[in-house]
Amino acid sequence: RLFAHWEVVASTHRVSLPPDMAGPIVQMNRHSQAREPVPHVALSRHGKCEEAAYEERHYPAGKWACVTKGEPLYEQSISLSFMKLMRYICKENSVGRYLGMTIPVLNEIHLNEEGTELEREVLTAYYLPGQFQQNPPVPMDPEIHITERAPLRVITRVFYGITTEETILREIGLFWELLGSTDAVLRETYIVATYQNPSVPQRRNEIWFIRRA
Repeated sequence: RLFAHWEVVASTHRVSLPPDMAGPIVQMNRHSQAREPVPHVALSRHGKCEEAAYEERHYPAGKWACVTKGEPLYEQSISLSFMKLMRYICKENSVGRYLGMTIPVLNEIHLNEEGTELEREVLTAYYLPGQFQQNPPVPMDPEIHITERAPLRVITRVFYGITTEETILREIGLFWELLGSTDAVLRETYIVATYQNPSVPQRRNEIWFIRRA
């Protein structure tokens, strides 16, 4: 029943669910309450009353497992990449066991010169839990690369719901309206941070604007 449910979820992202995903799905479901946050420091919050319109954060350097895909649709790229990462997290690694889930999962995107479309290549990144930061388990899948990502300073804004090219472009536009004209952040590269799995209808996501060095 759980696999059938995820088949439906995958179909909404225009991908099919391979039978070998049954094991990872069960594992991730079993451990769904234990999720380690990616370390960061909140630098400032901007908004009215108690509701933050956006927040500035610093993420230290750390090791991430990364996959890059360039499928026709954004949601296809992130779905296929995360299925690979799920297999790595659940067993297909050099220690042969479940590694633990961290949040958020990052999807790094690039806009075309006009800022009207996403480039096809999307990098999906999973932060390795603290216990594996010094000695990351080796992936069995050659498409997964363990990367030391540099410290990152970002301005973040929450949005809810599905993540498609259309919704992401809309959220980027809304965030620019909120921030106004500034050269302090990159205009061609953004990050979509996801905190909940795709089966949650109104799942929490964030758009990250990246501060220039």
